[in-house]
Amino acid sequence: MARFPEAEKRLLNKKVCMKCGALNAPRAKRCRRCRSKELRPKAKESRGV
Repeated sequence: MARFPEAEKRLLNKKVCMKCGALNAPRAKRCRRCRSKELRPKAKESRGV
């Protein structure tokens, strides 16, 4: 996706809250916005067509 591995790591190495959709730090245990524990890693590949 990105041209540089550093940029790709910065953009994709995050967690997404399943309740509110907020982006969180990769080591987060709770959502920074709604405090939910329902976090998943951000998708590394596109969804396709």
